[in-house]
Amino acid sequence: MNAPTFLNAGAKADPIQSEPRLRANVLRLATATALGGANSTVIFATGSIIGAEIAPDPALATLPISMFVVGLASGTLPTGWISRAYGRRAAFYIGCLLGALCGALATIAISAGAFALFCAATFCGGLYAAVVQSYRFAAADGASASFRPKAVAWVLTGGIFAGIVGPQLVQWTMNLSPHLFAASYVGQGAVALLAIFVLAGVHAARPAAADLHGGRPLSQIVLRSDFLIAALCGVVSYALMNFVMTSAPLAMRMCGHSLTDSNLGIQWHVIAMYGPSFVTGSLIARFGAKRIVVLGLALEAVAALIGLSGITVAHFWSALVVLGIGWNFGFVGASALVLETHTPPERNKVQAFNDFLVFGTMAIGSFSSGQILANSGWSAVNLVVFPPIAIALAALLLTSRRPRDRALI
Repeated sequence: MNAPTFLNAGAKADPIQSEPRLRANVLRLATATALGGANSTVIFATGSIIGAEIAPDPALATLPISMFVVGLASGTLPTGWISRAYGRRAAFYIGCLLGALCGALATIAISAGAFALFCAATFCGGLYAAVVQSYRFAAADGASASFRPKAVAWVLTGGIFAGIVGPQLVQWTMNLSPHLFAASYVGQGAVALLAIFVLAGVHAARPAAADLHGGRPLSQIVLRSDFLIAALCGVVSYALMNFVMTSAPLAMRMCGHSLTDSNLGIQWHVIAMYGPSFVTGSLIARFGAKRIVVLGLALEAVAALIGLSGITVAHFWSALVVLGIGWNFGFVGASALVLETHTPPERNKVQAFNDFLVFGTMAIGSFSSGQILANSGWSAVNLVVFPPIAIALAALLLTSRRPRDRALI
């Protein structure tokens, strides 16, 4: 009985009526995803390098990126609350303003050498990123059942352009100020403000009432083996990707490579993260989510092996590209597994809890990444990848040999 109730409620959620209007909506959200992703890319490309310059201790070099991830985790639930209370567009605007605040604070912090203020800036950037994560759901809210997968996929393609715009923004602006990267954050804030005008024309319906109430208690859902395995795979896929990516720009600089090389490495990494989205859904439909997760985890292990095999620019770039592809397969596949663990009325609380697990673990990984790089080097960062992957693969193997949890009630 849950499905018809959900569909009826969804039909009342102010849907977009015409396909041209829907396509225009998706185009705006994809553009906003590119702009919002560019803000995040600027932080990942520069955060650890700036941290190494102004932090009181070299071991704290990656703390600004860790604060970004903390902001991302912290912003997930407030974004949902604002969207439910005032509509998605209000959350969008607040997110963009937080992105602009990130740019302003970071510019001041870099110029003054204020490490704590720079960490506060990247935390604001993480809050903005939490809002950007919701864009794909806004596209799905207004789409018909047949068009919904296309809408989500097209919005995610904005991440590909983010991988181009962000590093190029850094490349064009990093030396325009006496302080390295200060002008980059002026540009970053301007891009966040530009996104407001892009989002102004988005038709964003409020979530259906059936999505906010009903269903089983959260504890009953998250203690099932199917959810635990799905969450574990998502945590491992995302946390390990972030763990390695956080250290990569600083590691390249420590190995004598140029800022241009590190910027391009992050650019191709981000493109590799989102590029496979054109086919990942079809691969999951054909081979099953678990097989795609296994492929993604295996590719992340391969990326670590590449990182261990050498420290040339080619090694760093190859590792980052393979890491990005592995993240896409692993995380999208894990997300598909999460969707199998709940009914429509339960989706908000289950997905939010899953995101807290993922981004909270990412924050821990980001904090430890800088410490390991500073104390033990780039090889140690890559060696850390293997135990979590082995645990996730073992969990998948064990559950595949047991009967699947029965249908939801």
